[in-house]
Amino acid sequence: MFEFSAFSLYDAAFLAIGGVTILGALGVVLFRNIIYSALSLVFTMLGVAAIYFQLNAGFLGAIQILVYAGAISVLIIFAVMLLMNKEARRTNLPTTRTKAWFAGGTITVMMLASIIAAVGFSEWPKTALQGVDNSVGMLAELMLGDYVIAFEAAAILLLVAVIGAIILAKGVENK
Repeated sequence: MFEFSAFSLYDAAFLAIGGVTILGALGVVLFRNIIYSALSLVFTMLGVAAIYFQLNAGFLGAIQILVYAGAISVLIIFAVMLLMNKEARRTNLPTTRTKAWFAGGTITVMMLASIIAAVGFSEWPKTALQGVDNSVGMLAELMLGDYVIAFEAAAILLLVAVIGAIILAKGVENK
């Protein structure tokens, strides 16, 4: 099932980075303080960027750090601190919904078991595949060529979402 003779330092680094990323994602969900949850989101995004770097996708890793771990996380933390009407200790209060916790836990265990089974029983190539030399150029050509409409539609969707969030946060005055 698992072959430990092919286990390398590269694999150990991937497992460490993946563990930090998963712990950060769990922190987003489990912390009771919303500020700590937002900071855990930053660690999760940095872990994803580290995985991109390990997969020789340096451009995507740099964009992940700049856009998500940098700008979006700062924006989320700023919005939370600006719009929070109560103390940070009183956010993310515990719930007593045991059925929801049980259902969520059951789904999580089933998904984890299926992922472990899929990884454990798969035949993996013994040698590394060669990466593309001009990955940034190919990505730019695709995003500004074949997929320009989808790229612009996503930008407009994000703009509309930000405007809607501002309107909801400020509140609409009834006249």
